[in-house]
Amino acid sequence: MDYKLLLALTAVIEQGGFERAAVALGLSQSAVSQRIKLLESRVGAPVLLRTAPPAPTPVGQRLLNHMQQVRLLERDLQEDVPMDEDGAGQTRLRIALNADSLATWWAEAVAPLCEQQGLLLDLLTDDQDVGLRRMRSGEVAGCVCASPIPVAGARSLKLGDMRYLAVARADLLRRYFPTGWHAQAWSHAPAIVFGPDDQLQHRFLAAGGYPGDFPYHLCPSSEGFVRMLRAGMGWGMVPALQITAELESGLLREIVPGQGVEVPLYWHYWRNGGRLLEQLTRQLERTVPGLLAS
Repeated sequence: MDYKLLLALTAVIEQGGFERAAVALGLSQSAVSQRIKLLESRVGAPVLLRTAPPAPTPVGQRLLNHMQQVRLLERDLQEDVPMDEDGAGQTRLRIALNADSLATWWAEAVAPLCEQQGLLLDLLTDDQDVGLRRMRSGEVAGCVCASPIPVAGARSLKLGDMRYLAVARADLLRRYFPTGWHAQAWSHAPAIVFGPDDQLQHRFLAAGGYPGDFPYHLCPSSEGFVRMLRAGMGWGMVPALQITAELESGLLREIVPGQGVEVPLYWHYWRNGGRLLEQLTRQLERTVPGLLAS
């Protein structure tokens, strides 16, 4: 494998285009393009979708993951074997995690290690039930998701449980639930759903004996989700960590007090990811359980 070709692919993806990749690599744009074409010729398949910005194909994703693991192992080698200053540099990790974790505990958990190790992160957000797909496709070095079963070549570690509460503004509760939480009320009260893969509302209703349909808004933003709840546009399932102030002030209230949904969170990472990925794993193991419980 010619790693100059893989570096060109990595630069195009990380920099978001051929022109920026050329600047980062100190090459002409045509030289970067030629390296990508040569790589595609070598592997016998396209590695890039020529979109704006370019996106990796499934083959390209596997190559990117391989290159990321090589970088991590090279970092270990630089620590063990003296090299000149030109061989050193910051390491970048691609991580997939759910938006609710990103909006609550993630930054506090990883900030010390990023500062200490000069670690840069590319964060890709997915629902907690589907983030493992990116690991399986070889696109990321680690992910946070709800599944305990690792893909081949990876390990999983339970970080804890994130508690979700069904909440809404008081005026919405009075409007749709004046006589209690029965099927007719659920079938008319608008919900807010993060995306097509978000099943938290369905799980909450099914546990309460209502497995039927309900109207809903789609809002693929964790912060926007809470803003819509605050505006009274519907009810929704939100991490308790994210709405502490709203609950204390009474702006948002639990629809069924004391009844929530516990979502397990697992950290998945490659076995041969090197010492830095192992350090990130140990950092998450030490800090996340306490953050989720706070």
